[in-house]
Amino acid sequence: MIIAVVSIPWKNGERPDSKTWQDQALSAADTIYRDVKGLLRKDFISGEQAGGGIYLFDSRENALAWFNDGWADWMSERFGVRPTLTLYDHVLALDNPAGEIQVGGKCVDPSKTEAAE
Repeated sequence: MIIAVVSIPWKNGERPDSKTWQDQALSAADTIYRDVKGLLRKDFISGEQAGGGIYLFDSRENALAWFNDGWADWMSERFGVRPTLTLYDHVLALDNPAGEIQVGGKCVDPSKTEAAE
């Protein structure tokens, strides 16, 4: 799995109010991202200097298909600023509410791994 982190600086350094950002994110989630091949999850994020997203893809191939050569230009047209993109290999997930540790989307028992010995 692949995690992609996208950062989009606020245009003119002006952070939108949280209601506006939430409404825009909700619309995008429903109309743009719902059917992206291999996208398992997208979290919309907002900080003092930038907004953006954290994406979880099932494969590098599907992540690269979405973040293709035209992607940054498309984002620049939408937001008026150029985004940055960083890709990471997803190594392990700790899900405290579920009481699980997952590797590759499958639950593992840490007491039964080489690292526990």
